[in-house]
Amino acid sequence: MKIYVVDSDEGTRSMLLYVLGEQSYTASGFETADSFKAALRTELPNLILLDSVMTEKEDGLSLLKWLKADRRTASIPVILLMEKATEMDRVIGLDLGADDYLSKPFGILELLSRMHAILRRTEQPAQREQEPQRVCQDLIVYPERHFVTLHGKELHLTKKEFRLLWYLLENRGNVMTRERIMEYVWDADFDVETRTIDIHINTLRKKLKDNGAMIQTIRGVGYKIS
Repeated sequence: MKIYVVDSDEGTRSMLLYVLGEQSYTASGFETADSFKAALRTELPNLILLDSVMTEKEDGLSLLKWLKADRRTASIPVILLMEKATEMDRVIGLDLGADDYLSKPFGILELLSRMHAILRRTEQPAQREQEPQRVCQDLIVYPERHFVTLHGKELHLTKKEFRLLWYLLENRGNVMTRERIMEYVWDADFDVETRTIDIHINTLRKKLKDNGAMIQTIRGVGYKIS
């Protein structure tokens, strides 16, 4: 998933790029409208986080209006980041085509939650069908988005839990030793505290308790999903 962050404030832009990178998004930041428009000519993102103020040359609302007037970019979802926004500012932003808005300062967890909801809602059915996935009983894992559903509902996993689950599913039926799991999930040698694996396995078991496929411990040596 590609996210464009358009914000003239370097601190906000850098913080958002860091957070999005930690969430496995591919994110690019832009300080000016001109640099943002140039990037759009090369590649379109899945979502835009747009500062409503921007610069004196072109504010965020004008940029939003321009985006929605262009057939090539009109369908890209936009979340407005609004500083000291009045009710009228919010109404204008939504009327111009914004999918959502957040008032600065905002909470990162709230931002991510709103992003996930919009991306799920706007994703094309054809894209879903083409995306690689792993299915195990009622559990579906989408590696490109780091997205997991269980019984049709989103299952929230940390990055390490996701990598662990994906690795076990990729090797379903095979016993994976702690050494191999540590090398894949943590990119580390086995001299790292192995209790870490047990903790993550137990957490995954609790989150998957309603699924028919269970993570099994094999004689204290390793794990497998069956």
